[in-house]
Amino acid sequence: MKLFELQPAPGSKKLPKRKGRGPGSGNGKTAGRGHKGQNARSGGGVRPGFEGGQMPLYMRIPKRGFNNKRFAKVYAEVNVSKLNVFEDGTTVTSDLLLEKGIIKKLHDGVVILGKGEITKKLTVQAAKFSKTAASKIEAAGGKVEVV
Repeated sequence: MKLFELQPAPGSKKLPKRKGRGPGSGNGKTAGRGHKGQNARSGGGVRPGFEGGQMPLYMRIPKRGFNNKRFAKVYAEVNVSKLNVFEDGTTVTSDLLLEKGIIKKLHDGVVILGKGEITKKLTVQAAKFSKTAASKIEAAGGKVEVV
């Protein structure tokens, strides 16, 4: 057997259905969609799980188990590069960040993340610090205080 003699097994290759190609094809005109109705329209049909207005199964079955989402703490995230707006020697607090517009809402506290560079010598007070953020602040001559 040579490479050019290779062929797929008979019946394994099937041509796709060509819809809407005239009455002789058996799938012309409405192309298997029937006459009118929601599913006949372009973009028609309903979302997955929709049961015609009846309460869907996924909503009928009881929800079990514990999910921490309701109780998880949400922190306002600030990268160290954003702290360069403050003057040298400033004590950066969550209220100061809120006042400057760096964070929109306080949530459960502020977490300082390590993206970017910091050039100012600051004392930063926050609920959490990433390791890289803490090392960058201290390398610039600043102090890290967990509140």
